Order: sequence, then C-alpha cells, then structure tokens
Amino acid sequence: MKQPCVYILSNGYHGTLYVGVTGNLIRRVWQHKLKSADSFTKKYAIDALVYYELCSDMYQAISREKQLKAGNRARKVFLIEADNPKWMDLYSSILG
Repeated sequence: MKQPCVYILSNGYHGTLYVGVTGNLIRRVWQHKLKSADSFTKKYAIDALVYYELCSDMYQAISREKQLKAGNRARKVFLIEADNPKWMDLYSSILG
C-alpha cells in the first residue's frame, strides 16, 4: 500500500492514541509493531491500526495529520468508532 495516508494507532480499546502520516502504511505499521525505534509508540505499546485515511498526495496527508493532531481526543474517537466501533486492529485487512 504505497500511497500517502494519515493513520491512528492505539494500544487498546479507548487506549492511548498516536496520529501519524506515511507514504507506505503497511511498512510503517509493521515498524510500529516491531518497536524498532525508541519512541512514544514503543514506550506505550501502541501498535494497533484503528483508523486510516488514504490521501491523494503527501501534502494532503500532512495537512490532514495536522488537523487531526490539533483536534481533541473526542473527535479522534468519533472518527475511529464511525468505521471501527470495536477498535479492531486493521493491519491484517490492509495486507491484501
């Protein structure tokens, strides 16, 4: 899945959230799952893909990431639960 997108990871149902942007969602989520770098997601075991949006280009993806990060937690939870009410890890669904 090499396409610009913005994504939200969580460490569980209504858990800690992380918003990120990438050009390769499969690779990036796999990196989070491997906990390959010292980071916020490694520290809090955040590796479940609970939401993502595909974007037309990286500029749009970065703009959307900023918009999501500026919003409050309730908005993020609303986005997640609109399509993924059980907060399932969507990683296997993007593998194809």
